[in-house]
Amino acid sequence: MAKKVTKQGLPPLDWLKVFEAAGRHGSFTAAAEEFGATQAAVSQRIRNLESWLGRQLFIRSARGVALTVDGESYLPLVHDSLRALELGTENIFGQTVRELRIAASPSHLELLLLPRLGVFSRKYPELRIVTETVPKRLEFEAAEGALHIRYGRGGWDGREGVLLANEVLQPMTAPGLGQNWRQLPVIELRGERPGWAEWARVTGEPEPESGQVSVDSMAHALRAARLGMGVVLGSQALASNLLQTGQLERAQAPELSTIDGYWLTWPPSLGKSSRQKALLDALKTALLA
Repeated sequence: MAKKVTKQGLPPLDWLKVFEAAGRHGSFTAAAEEFGATQAAVSQRIRNLESWLGRQLFIRSARGVALTVDGESYLPLVHDSLRALELGTENIFGQTVRELRIAASPSHLELLLLPRLGVFSRKYPELRIVTETVPKRLEFEAAEGALHIRYGRGGWDGREGVLLANEVLQPMTAPGLGQNWRQLPVIELRGERPGWAEWARVTGEPEPESGQVSVDSMAHALRAARLGMGVVLGSQALASNLLQTGQLERAQAPELSTIDGYWLTWPPSLGKSSRQKALLDALKTALLA
């Protein structure tokens, strides 16, 4: 048993946080990784806490560590107390808990975010969700502190992120027209995505003839297809809700996988606390659905 050191009040918060992490993980090594410290530093803090309390909290062995009876009794109290302190601090001082800013292009807001936002917003009814339209990719820097939904290959400087969906392009039409799609005019989509020529080269299919309609937005291209104006080489990720609800139909034609994708990104300052991480995880789950 650790020798008791007579103290008043609470042990240092740092010792309690390290103890909670070590108890939660069942490992000093994992706790050290969580805090970016060495295993020796974690072990020293826990020995200090045991000395303060006059009780042994962990049993050390060659196989690792395990909580003692006292440690098992103390862990939920420390966990709940730290959680309450964290939530209270964020609710009083942390704006990110009450408001979440999401910046994206108009197409991504309309087709990727909004159809999936209902489940997320119902889970966090107290959270105000603010969307910011970014007309051009180079203008994302103006929304530096917000979450971004971005198109590309990832790895943006100063941002963390998760891939929501790879870009897969598929010929799509209005309902009932997919079987005879080659009889329809082609809706041209200008921009960074591969077009019909690349689709034909990769799939080995004949390239369809150009049509009269040319747009610069995937949302507009999908809308034109829904109106029966022709066939579009549409994004499966952005058209997912339209396909599920029968507003669009996959043409009987092969798809084209690309090396790009849709990403949810955020500044490293967001996601430091467990509350912020929970919000990010919930949003990622909603957008991956």
